[in-house]
Amino acid sequence: MLSLMLKSLRNRLTSVCLTLTVIAIAVALFIGVEVVRNQAKQSFANTISGTDLVVGARSGNINLLLYSVFRLGNATNNIGYDTYERLAQTRGVAWTIPLSLGDSHRGYRVVGTNQDYFTHYQFGQRQSLSLAQGEQFDSLFDVVLGAEVARKLGYDLGEEIVLSHGAGASVSFSEHDDMPFTVVGILAATGTPVDRSLHVSLEAIEAIHVGWQGGTQTHAVNLDQLEQFDLTPKTITAFLVGLESKFQLLNVQRAINTNRSEPLSAVLPGMALAELWTLLDQAEKALAIVAGFVVAVGLTGMLTTLLASLSERRREMAILRAMGAGPRHVFLLLWVEAAALALVGTILGYLLAQLCLLALAPYALAQYGLVLSLAAPTGSVAWMMLSVQVAGSLAGIIPAWRAYRHTLADGLTQRL
Repeated sequence: MLSLMLKSLRNRLTSVCLTLTVIAIAVALFIGVEVVRNQAKQSFANTISGTDLVVGARSGNINLLLYSVFRLGNATNNIGYDTYERLAQTRGVAWTIPLSLGDSHRGYRVVGTNQDYFTHYQFGQRQSLSLAQGEQFDSLFDVVLGAEVARKLGYDLGEEIVLSHGAGASVSFSEHDDMPFTVVGILAATGTPVDRSLHVSLEAIEAIHVGWQGGTQTHAVNLDQLEQFDLTPKTITAFLVGLESKFQLLNVQRAINTNRSEPLSAVLPGMALAELWTLLDQAEKALAIVAGFVVAVGLTGMLTTLLASLSERRREMAILRAMGAGPRHVFLLLWVEAAALALVGTILGYLLAQLCLLALAPYALAQYGLVLSLAAPTGSVAWMMLSVQVAGSLAGIIPAWRAYRHTLADGLTQRL
């Protein structure tokens, strides 16, 4: 029976290939949507761990989380450094990490911070940052690179780089070329936005903006003149908070949110992420519905092709019956053919999805910090593939049943 089925499929190679293509594209689209959705959630959740609160100027929770942790978007306002220092002494606060954003280097964000960043920042399963090469910044114009920055731009220890004023990849910014930085360290890869960041001291951020006002340079300042300036930061963009005990979370959050010197927002990273997924839930459902419709169209196309070919294959069925094949054999031949098409189409769709993910992974990582990786079909993807196979097999019953009902006389009376 298998050889008969293969010969029959070979005779209808064009229509079979079109059917497989439609099913494969439909399955690849569904798998792609599901994999991107799941891995986006996992990637975002792994970005920050062990941080109890993210604090910034009063804004929406999602916006605050995106610009301070994921380096997406920009802050609505800054925080006074004196306010930060006072809140860092709030009862119950174990540690804080100040963040000063707004500068970049060849499209990669620059993060101004202090040594607490390397001590307390955690990602994944409470993993701490570690250096692959070199050391943490110590001098004013030292810079520590994320793994992706060093790899993509080909930097090594000891090289000098120039930072740009402003953040982004597609806009031309004024460069701080009078104050170059020296690469002293390269962080180990984390699979988070840390890999795409450059890290300098808060004093360095203040130094490169001496002589700047309103985003433009008003007068030049050389390195020797910097000694005359107090480089204590005036403002920062946001700060991360770790608490001594989870029981103090609500009290510390309330103290920050009700701060009277300037309006601030203290958000829980997990809750902000939950808000983000809720916001995107409708879009996810819409994409899933579209992908489901495409799969249904693919299976319908397969069913239509099989039904359309029945009239051309009546003589084939009649000859099989005349050679001793019973109605059951004819039924099984058509049904196995449909099941085989669904199986091959599903496998091709899975392989196509994996190839697309492999091709898009570098772009997704560079542009959005999204880690896309190849993985065996599990969970919803496995269920979807199984569902397509079952649906294809069930759809195959219809043409198989129609072929079963065709009589020997009906086939033999077809004109040669």
